[in-house]
Amino acid sequence: MSDIKTICLKAFEDKFGAKPQMQEYAPGRVNIIGEHTDYNGGFVLPCAIKYGTCMVAKENGSNKMRILAVDMNNDYDEFEIAPKIEKHPTKLWVNYLRGVTYQLAQKFGDKVKGLDIAIKGDVPPGAGLSSSASLEVCFGHLVSSAFGLNVPLMDIALMGQAAEAYIGMKCGIMDQAISANGTVDHLVRIDCKSYGLTQVAVPKDLVILIINSNIKHQLVGSEYNDRRESCEKAASIMGVPLLRDATMEMLEKFKDKMDDVTYRRARHVITEDQRVLDASKAFESGDLKTLAKLMYASHVSMRDDFEITVKETDALVEIVKEALGEEYAAVRQTGGGFGGCVVAVVEPKNVQKVKDAVNAKYKAVSGIDATIFETTACAGATFTKL
Repeated sequence: MSDIKTICLKAFEDKFGAKPQMQEYAPGRVNIIGEHTDYNGGFVLPCAIKYGTCMVAKENGSNKMRILAVDMNNDYDEFEIAPKIEKHPTKLWVNYLRGVTYQLAQKFGDKVKGLDIAIKGDVPPGAGLSSSASLEVCFGHLVSSAFGLNVPLMDIALMGQAAEAYIGMKCGIMDQAISANGTVDHLVRIDCKSYGLTQVAVPKDLVILIINSNIKHQLVGSEYNDRRESCEKAASIMGVPLLRDATMEMLEKFKDKMDDVTYRRARHVITEDQRVLDASKAFESGDLKTLAKLMYASHVSMRDDFEITVKETDALVEIVKEALGEEYAAVRQTGGGFGGCVVAVVEPKNVQKVKDAVNAKYKAVSGIDATIFETTACAGATFTKL
């Protein structure tokens, strides 16, 4: 984070002519397994990664948020703090912050005061690693900490989720929850119905690799909301509030009352929930072979039943599988889908093997290079006085 902090500090001083008083950082995330289960009340198994969003800030004595986005060519926006805030017509990045601000204003009134803020991040946007959740949680935790509001981390996550809905994306809670609650050297299994958090240790002899297909995904206004509607339809047909409450036996019983697409969407979610629980046990026992089976099964389910993979991410999964052999290839597409990243959990000795295989074979499929980086499981949102 030191590089983005340094850039952020300089940009703040150049823009606002003063030194900031405080700093906030919130990470992006990679989901090891459990895709599209969160808004169905199910289980997910992500970790926070070593890429995130840094904000530095100073109180400005007004009732305005004045915000500099370094990554957006130093784009700038300011808006009044109020319980109702209009979306900016063209600046998507600031609407995430407007969406969090109005909720804080509704709850805390004039305890929420104006800040001058500079923002810099290093989560690759459009890679499916939750750059938007990182932004929302970073901002929410900054404002809470700056004014002593003591908003619980999960409530900040929920505000971030609501900010996505304000923009037009009915996402689940996973991305914001892990950005807020990340834990060093641990995955966090999130029960998206109860919001319960369970730490799952990452064995020291396993490395998390993220392979960015560099096929950019954009979920707002995309097929994401369609998938959610299919899940809600399936749950309604089965008479349960959420697909989390359904079983495969129930799904088979009601199969003839569903069209094929609705049935397959529900089958993915129900089987994926079980894979998350099984993968948690595999991690705890260091059982890479079982993890490999579960992660590949997850990918196949996303490809065939949920239909959210693309040929480039399918190719990356097969390249890794071929390089390591089926027993040791714990690999799948991660994130909301339609592009983005593949995640692999590998032994350290196999990291270079994966990199070599991807570098040798991916461009022939896609016409572009993939970007590969390693991460450890990292801490969540962190506030510091400067």
